[in-house]
Amino acid sequence: MYVWEGGPALVQTVDFFTPIVDDPYLYGQIAAANALSDIYAMGGQPRTALAIAAFPKDGLDPADIAAIFRGGYEKLQEAGTALLGGHTIQDQEIKFGYAVTGAVHADRVLTNGGARVGDVLLLTKPLGTGVVGTAIKSGRAPADLVDRAVASMTMLNKVAAETMLSVGGVHACTDITGFGLLGHASEMAAASEVTIEIAAAGIPVLEGVLALVSRNRSGGMASNRAYFGDRVRMTDAIGRDVQDLLFDPQTSGGLLISVDPAVAEVLARALETAGVMGNAVGLVGSRAEDNHFVSVI
Repeated sequence: MYVWEGGPALVQTVDFFTPIVDDPYLYGQIAAANALSDIYAMGGQPRTALAIAAFPKDGLDPADIAAIFRGGYEKLQEAGTALLGGHTIQDQEIKFGYAVTGAVHADRVLTNGGARVGDVLLLTKPLGTGVVGTAIKSGRAPADLVDRAVASMTMLNKVAAETMLSVGGVHACTDITGFGLLGHASEMAAASEVTIEIAAAGIPVLEGVLALVSRNRSGGMASNRAYFGDRVRMTDAIGRDVQDLLFDPQTSGGLLISVDPAVAEVLARALETAGVMGNAVGLVGSRAEDNHFVSVI
C-alpha cells in the first residue's frame, strides 16, 4: 500500500498464469477476474491495469490471441477498470494476466491480519476450480461441470466486496487462490494470532467436483498440503477427497471474510440478496497452545 498525501491510498497486485480452459476468450476473462481479486479483498476499487502476456512465435492463431485480450478487456470494463497498456513477450508457453492498481481509504484497508476471536467466517464462492482445471487438461471434466467452474471463475468479487463494505463489521479478508482454502485460512490465522475452525460440512463445493478429486490431484494441491499440512488439524472422519479439496489451489476463488458475529447473518443475507454466496464456513478462536492455526471438523 502507498499512501498519497491528502488522497486515497494505492494498492497494487499482479497475477498471470497459463491457460486453465480451452476457450481463449474465457481464459482472458478468468485471468482478468483473478488479477482484480486481490484489490477487492483489500477493500479497494481497481482503477487501472497493465496487461502481461506471453505467446509462442508460431503455432497460435492470431484470432485466439485477440480473443484472449478481448475477454480480459471486457472483464476490466465490467469492473470499471481502465486498461493503460501492457507488455507482451515471446514464450513457448502461453501466459496472460494483469498488474492492477486500486484505490482505498488508508484507514479502511482490509488485510488478512485482523480476524478477532468470535468472528464468523463467510466464503463467497464454491471450491473445486483447481480440480476442474486439472480434469480439463486430461479430458476428464464433464461439460456441465466445466460450465459451472467457468461461471464461478469469471464472476468478479466486486459485488461481494461492495456488499461487505456496505454492511460493515468486517475485520479481515483474503481471497482464496493458489494456496487453497486451508492455506489462506492458515495465513489469516497466523497473521491475526488466532485459530480458525473450519466446518467441513459447510464448505460450498462445485456440484460434481468431488467425484473427480481422486483422479485429478494437481501438483499445487500436493504442494499446499506439504507446506501447510503441519498447521492444520483434521478429524479422521473427513475423507481424503474432501481433505484434498480443502488444499486445492483455486483460480479466481471467492473471498474469505472474517466478520463480527453480531452482523454475520446480516452480511450473509445481504450477499445472498446481491446474488453472491455467503456461506458460514467457520469461526475464529483463541490461539492454540500447540501452534496449529486451523482445525477442520
